[in-house]
Amino acid sequence: MNTTPLGRFTPQCFALLRIVSGLLFAIHGSQKILGWPPSEMGKARIASMIGVGGLIELICGLLLVVGFLTGWAAFLASGEMAVAYWFVHVHAGQHNGWIPLVNKGELAVVYCFLFLYIAAHGAGIWSIDNGLSRRR
Repeated sequence: MNTTPLGRFTPQCFALLRIVSGLLFAIHGSQKILGWPPSEMGKARIASMIGVGGLIELICGLLLVVGFLTGWAAFLASGEMAVAYWFVHVHAGQHNGWIPLVNKGELAVVYCFLFLYIAAHGAGIWSIDNGLSRRR
């Protein structure tokens, strides 16, 4: 019995995971930096902690979408999500503790470990990194 029905499409599924998660991450940054899509928070000042986080999200997210400098972009994004979880969700003004379901930090934790995996795995197919490594 085949326990991995999509196993033969692993490279394509990983590429889609990298592209879609990068795009969603970039949109989080776009919301903070550019004010699009609009949010209740509005635009953040670049020189603030939220502004720096938004820049990291926008730039690293776009790098992940195209698969350029993927390992470094994913590693930086993973670290940013760890910092966001610790300082925004665990130590937020409401002091809801470290349980992600309670402190609304689930997405930060998922992004943190997803990007850590992408950093370890590399860009895979459909990426600039892959195209550049083929030339060498």
